[in-house]
Amino acid sequence: MRDGEMLADAHIFAGGNTSPQLSWSGFPPETRGFAVTCFDPDAPTASGWWHWVVLNLSADVTSLPAGAGNPDGSGLPAGAISLRNDMGQHGYGGAAPPEGDFPHRYLFAVHALDSEALGLDSSASCAVAGFNLTFHTIARAVVTPVFQNLSSRSAVTTRVVTAGDPGHHTRAVASPPGAGRLSRSTTGSGAGGGW
Repeated sequence: MRDGEMLADAHIFAGGNTSPQLSWSGFPPETRGFAVTCFDPDAPTASGWWHWVVLNLSADVTSLPAGAGNPDGSGLPAGAISLRNDMGQHGYGGAAPPEGDFPHRYLFAVHALDSEALGLDSSASCAVAGFNLTFHTIARAVVTPVFQNLSSRSAVTTRVVTAGDPGHHTRAVASPPGAGRLSRSTTGSGAGGGW
């Protein structure tokens, strides 16, 4: 999985619907815990689309295997939880943009936290988790693959003209500073998953 490259079929909803393998390093020594999120900011909603939010990862966890986002939580380390994504399921929900829509970005983020847990349980919304992450993230790494459902290319032009946002076709998918490694952040982030 790389910035700007197409997600593999294994990680899309209509394919394997399997969360990707993730590993991280370079986080600050004061890190006390981690969270992992996947968010689509390009979903045709007013608030994007959360695909995956994992909380309560201890500071000694530096990777998740492929499939860790199983709905039953069996792929997660002890104590970690997945919230209900915007598909209405606990665990990972793969990319599923509308047919013919422009390529959507999927922001997979690892958040280094100043606390072991955010005090939330699995009933919390992803938006509430994002809010809390904003105030507890001390560093973050993001990798941003893309996915486009090419079943109906004609819908691309229709949607862009209707939405009045032709910039979707010229938007550059750029790696943020420090992508792939954690770096210090003064603002934090609530980025998570999308549709």
